[in-house]
Amino acid sequence: MIRFALILALSALPVAAHDGVKHKNAAEARAHLQSKVKPNPEDDGAVTPFPIKLGGAYELTDQTGAKRAEADPEGRLQLVFFGYAKCQAICEVALPRMEEMADIALAAGIGVQPVLITVDPERDTPEEMAKELAERHPGFVGLTGTEEELAAARKLFQIERRHVFDDPEYGAIYAHGSHIYLMDGEGGFLTFIPPILSPDRGAEIIAKYAASEG
Repeated sequence: MIRFALILALSALPVAAHDGVKHKNAAEARAHLQSKVKPNPEDDGAVTPFPIKLGGAYELTDQTGAKRAEADPEGRLQLVFFGYAKCQAICEVALPRMEEMADIALAAGIGVQPVLITVDPERDTPEEMAKELAERHPGFVGLTGTEEELAAARKLFQIERRHVFDDPEYGAIYAHGSHIYLMDGEGGFLTFIPPILSPDRGAEIIAKYAASEG
């Protein structure tokens, strides 16, 4: 998969770019991204509350062994996905998309935290997630827990985990959700971002909700 070479720390680099446009600084990158938030001239830029209540309070364990709740410690927007730290199916599309969207948003001055909640705690131990996610993105958070804790989190997001088959190498394989959830800094649900969207389009959606949150 072709990866976008994107900026992680604006202070270290003078130029940011996406959509083939180079920017001299974060303010210019932010203005460009915000200008794309309203592709429809009749759109007033307002966001409509989602008609379904999703998300809620949970406490899981991250890849360092620390407890983590639904709120981001730094108050950033969050991209949440239920899946595996390493798989050959939808996760291999969704997780890179989350990284790229977060990087584009960061280049525009919008902090976004990508979060993976595992559907298989036996396979995705904290140690395994730490290894896999570190290779993906330095800021990726991986969450696991007991089966009861994870089942409660899946229920909050209306995620159905279904056993599909047993792989000789990996063991049980589960079907799981495919959408990326955009959450606010407190863990409140904002909207879905389908992983089939381009990273730039996903970043536009993030920017729209970031503006409404501000």
